[in-house]
Amino acid sequence: MFRKDREGRDFSYIFELYRKPYVQFAYSYIRDMDDAEDIYMDVILHFWENRDHISTDVHIPSYLLTAVKNRSLNYLRQQQTRSGIHERMFDHGMRELNFRISTLEDCEPVELFSEEIKLIINDTLARMPEQTRQIFFMSRYGNNTNKEIAEKLNLNIKTVEYHISKVLRILRVNLKDYFPLILSSLIPNMKHFF
Repeated sequence: MFRKDREGRDFSYIFELYRKPYVQFAYSYIRDMDDAEDIYMDVILHFWENRDHISTDVHIPSYLLTAVKNRSLNYLRQQQTRSGIHERMFDHGMRELNFRISTLEDCEPVELFSEEIKLIINDTLARMPEQTRQIFFMSRYGNNTNKEIAEKLNLNIKTVEYHISKVLRILRVNLKDYFPLILSSLIPNMKHFF
């Protein structure tokens, strides 16, 4: 049996969990299923062998997808070199290969998780008491200071601070699997997620 990862899952669980979507992701760019599966296998083996050296803050799905992206890019660049891109610059196949390379270079794995993050944020806020949600929206959407919110709602400023801290604390817990950077960039701009 394989050793467990830091969350107690074994290699076969991790391997199967991401296999289908990440192989399909690689295949959509490299157009060779055997090579796409090889890329995924290399990525997952490298991850598993080095998992003890990877920061606990790393969001594993994003980490793996980024690795699949990078290996797919290397694969396509090797194909580009083999095909003699400079000699057949205007060839349709070369233009398509260039397009796939540029599309993959522009791909941001973090953005692929943005819908999931939006759902977590929306669900978290929907479960908040009405007053907590109202204070949080006034702070983040209305750009009201804590003092202004306290005056408008006839509350103590410490009460306002408590409610805002409560939401932020719960969001941090609910989004713990995502990069801390994502959380810090989403909170000030959360109006884009509703």
